[in-house]
Amino acid sequence: MFCCLLVLSAASRSQTDSAAIPSRGGVQSSDSSLKPGQAHFKPAKSPWLAVGLSALAPGVGQIYDESYWKAPLIWGVSGYWVYQWISLNGKYQDFRDRYSASFLISSGGNSQYQRLRDFYHDERDKFAWFLGALYFLNLVDAYVGAHLYDFDVSPDLGADGRVVPRATITFRLML
Repeated sequence: MFCCLLVLSAASRSQTDSAAIPSRGGVQSSDSSLKPGQAHFKPAKSPWLAVGLSALAPGVGQIYDESYWKAPLIWGVSGYWVYQWISLNGKYQDFRDRYSASFLISSGGNSQYQRLRDFYHDERDKFAWFLGALYFLNLVDAYVGAHLYDFDVSPDLGADGRVVPRATITFRLML
């Protein structure tokens, strides 16, 4: 429910006004609170909408940010970790039951079953922490990706507006 409210509030904040002037990447609007000649930049992608989408379904915020290659990576890693968690949880429950049943045979129980039970319990919990960290990093990546969506990454590094070839840059750095 919280995630739905987050997505709806982000969508309402990302709407642009009708007096907006499009620019490269984002939108510049004429705002009465700004000085003459200044323009307010509005990004093309809403960071909070990207976070809300990633909170609902990990990887969807990256698709919204048009970082399409990241979504299958997130899905693959999380799918593997969920598989490992389920497998380790099954082994933990098996050795937990064996350890409990070993008290019926002897009063002290089987210490080997106890060690294996504790090992699989710790490994299962480790993968749960991995999944939580991946979920959090997924949200952070969606937020940062939406913020940097409008960032200009053109090869134009010259101050006079001409394109400087990469070989020239490398040669200049070597001198």
